[in-house]
Amino acid sequence: MALLRAFVDAGVRDVIVAPGSRSQALALAAAELERVGAIRLHVRIDERGAAFLALGTAVESGRPAVVVTTSGTAVANLHPAVLEAHHSGVPLIVCTADRPAELRGIRSNQTTMQPGIFAGALRLERDIGAPEGEPGEADAAARLARDAVVAALGRDAAGDPVPHPGPGPVHLNLQYREPLSAVITLDAARAAPGDLETRPAAPAAPGSSTALIEPGPRTVVVAGAGAGPDAEEFARDGGWPLFAEVTSGAHFGPNLVVAYRELLREPGFGDLVERVVVFGHPTLSREVPALVQRDDVETIVVAPAGIEWFNPGRRVKRFERTVRAVRQPHTDEERAWVGRWVHAGRALVAAGLPAAASVQSGIDETGHVSDFAAQREYMRAQLAAVRAPVTRRMLVDAVWAATWPHDRLLFGASRLIRDADRAVPGRRIAAHANRGLAGIDGTVATALGVAIASQSPAPGERAAADAPDAPAHANPARAGVTRALVGDLTLLHDVGSLLIGDGEPRPRIQVIVGNDGGGTIFDALEVAGSASPEAFDRVQFTPQRVDFAALAQAYGWGYARAATRGELDEALGTAVTGPMLVEVPLAR
Repeated sequence: MALLRAFVDAGVRDVIVAPGSRSQALALAAAELERVGAIRLHVRIDERGAAFLALGTAVESGRPAVVVTTSGTAVANLHPAVLEAHHSGVPLIVCTADRPAELRGIRSNQTTMQPGIFAGALRLERDIGAPEGEPGEADAAARLARDAVVAALGRDAAGDPVPHPGPGPVHLNLQYREPLSAVITLDAARAAPGDLETRPAAPAAPGSSTALIEPGPRTVVVAGAGAGPDAEEFARDGGWPLFAEVTSGAHFGPNLVVAYRELLREPGFGDLVERVVVFGHPTLSREVPALVQRDDVETIVVAPAGIEWFNPGRRVKRFERTVRAVRQPHTDEERAWVGRWVHAGRALVAAGLPAAASVQSGIDETGHVSDFAAQREYMRAQLAAVRAPVTRRMLVDAVWAATWPHDRLLFGASRLIRDADRAVPGRRIAAHANRGLAGIDGTVATALGVAIASQSPAPGERAAADAPDAPAHANPARAGVTRALVGDLTLLHDVGSLLIGDGEPRPRIQVIVGNDGGGTIFDALEVAGSASPEAFDRVQFTPQRVDFAALAQAYGWGYARAATRGELDEALGTAVTGPMLVEVPLAR
């Protein structure tokens, strides 16, 4: 109890428990803290899903969540989320119960070498001996919790931001001897959450300065995952084209070039680039790494904090923590440079749109029908559009258009995020994806974590829920809907996270699954054109014929099927009151 109570004092608001015998003391202490209103407690039977749920709450809130598991393989199941948190810079604390050290190495049941299991991916690791009831143990637990929180947030012992390695995962391995727990009760007033502000900061490193980027070379700005709005402001100040991935947090603004991939391959565009400034972690194209590795292009990589620098081919020579564009009136040549990218990009995106009737032909200026044949043709075209089968482009456009600034949008690692990145217009909305390692692990769980943290106030929120300037998640009535756009295999890989147990919050969330029967993302591999179709389908495409309606029913989710544009518009326009699975059939 002393450890979890200290976590509350250090700013932790979410604890996720996966049941187990060795971790029972922590689990029961968490239940007591929930009873007195000190934390939000979430229970998941699968440790992998539990860890990704924690990652989702941290992405939304900026606070590290604590994951509690038992020993043995339970700890190994945390590894995918720990790696994602490490590479994407998300604060996460895992507390793993363990047998005492004297039982290691003698084939004791459910015992393995848990210390070091996440080697190379941690901001802090501690192997804590079993408590003996000695004086000072509670104080030591409090110090441990404080150290864990500041390490997860990428701060030093004084709470100051540090440049390296930045926010990420922490592992506390906690040894327990029998008896493993006792009944504990708390006084609600004494258990109130503390006031420590724990949202991670990302300013320049102590002692460093902001680099000024002068005009001159023909420059483009790239914004990858985690770049944030600073990349858009930098591109606008410098008067440079902005290549912002859909989950960069910078996919908006007048300088945005959506069709940057195609233009980078075009003569008169990509071949004229002389300098590229990279924010965040670009992962959605081959063209950006190729541009960075060119001998005739100067690359500046910007990362306020992080464990690794973006450095394709190890060709980058200049790295900066923060940068600022020198603001001055732009020349005609500079305006022409950004203008040609923006206008050409818009034309390419528009060329991919289906033709649509521009006017209601057959209606005169008084609103009366003057040409009945033209009017019938128009109505037939409108009806055909509503009945048209959903395409990937149609799907990503519709989901993007249905998402508002107070909503949350999460993409799975499938073809759909790349289709969205190629097509959707600039819009300042909260879009996220697990792009640290770009895996399909835990996507549903991450989306649920984002939804829960955005739609319910954390215990001890200092802002009044009804204050005009209170954050959206402080007032569930003002919070929006969370949508997760995933492929069929991404959903099936994390299908266990659809299980929401008794007493758990059921957030307003739509998981929209583009079902094309398997892993069509692999159809883009070069080998797909030469390999045996039967062998390729079996080991790469991995066809599936799951009944998603039955799946939704089994887990207690609502269900809708949207095979046409009209059905898709209806599904996205219907009020979301709880967990909903929307299946969208797509052609391979």
